[in-house]
Amino acid sequence: MAEKSKILIIGGTGYIGKYIVEASAKAGHPTFILVRESTLSNPSKSQVIESFKKSGVTFIIGDLYDHESLVKAIKQVDVVISALGLGETQLADQIKIIDAIKEAGNIKKFYPSEFGMDVDRSLAIEPAKAVLATKAHIHRVIEAEKIPYTYIISNGFAGYFLPTLGQQGVTVPPRDKVISLGDGNTKVVINDEHDIATYTIKTVEDPRTVNRSVYIKPPGNIYTFNELVSLWEKKIGKTLEKIYLSEDQVLKNIEESQFPQNLILSLFHAIFVKGDHTHFEINPSFGGVEASELYPDVKYTTVDEYLTRFI
Repeated sequence: MAEKSKILIIGGTGYIGKYIVEASAKAGHPTFILVRESTLSNPSKSQVIESFKKSGVTFIIGDLYDHESLVKAIKQVDVVISALGLGETQLADQIKIIDAIKEAGNIKKFYPSEFGMDVDRSLAIEPAKAVLATKAHIHRVIEAEKIPYTYIISNGFAGYFLPTLGQQGVTVPPRDKVISLGDGNTKVVINDEHDIATYTIKTVEDPRTVNRSVYIKPPGNIYTFNELVSLWEKKIGKTLEKIYLSEDQVLKNIEESQFPQNLILSLFHAIFVKGDHTHFEINPSFGGVEASELYPDVKYTTVDEYLTRFI
């Protein structure tokens, strides 16, 4: 049996990164994460660091901004997955990873930090538009440098949307009223973070995913906002008051908000009003493949199952 690829995750202690590290180790890949010394001693990261140690993860001390340490880390592995967040410069600074991959010369595949909507087909307005344009620029550099890649289009994070039904300023799902951006009839895709990570790691050894965009769009997780609310109402046996914000009002709210609230609102506008998850068909002509079709053996958590946790 072929040896499993060694995987380096950059941004492995971040929001989606920790799920990817866990999935990689669970799948039996020799799993490495790039960490700073300060991260290892950071009390807020101690729980995740301990869980990685128990999973047999190898820590490589290094830094995105230390080229030598980055090259040294990359030379020890076969595949690099970037899970860097939406920080002001981190996404753009993935150029540093590309430079290190070129110098190392041994990487079979690179995964830039995607884990959201398809940045090449987004209808987002500012400030989200600029963030997604940075991701798209990274695509073009990877392609120009002929580095083998997989882009993971994960769509919405369940842990971000479902505990509050996407409502701002609350911590539990609503039981009296909900505010909808737009008419609530736009289809969105919401996936459990564990499943996003599982599908991501499944693609690592799969030749069908080389230089492809893998969309995580399983049929059980495609809903309109109105359908989500209806599903929740059935679970709690109660009808909620529904408030619909017109697109003009949503745009006004974005304009009047400060960062990072305006970024969040502009992403929500792209998803819930413009339909960034679903306004196009996945097409092989632009390298698109769908994860649940590639891996029918993965038992993913449906939105219905996820919401049941909050009753």
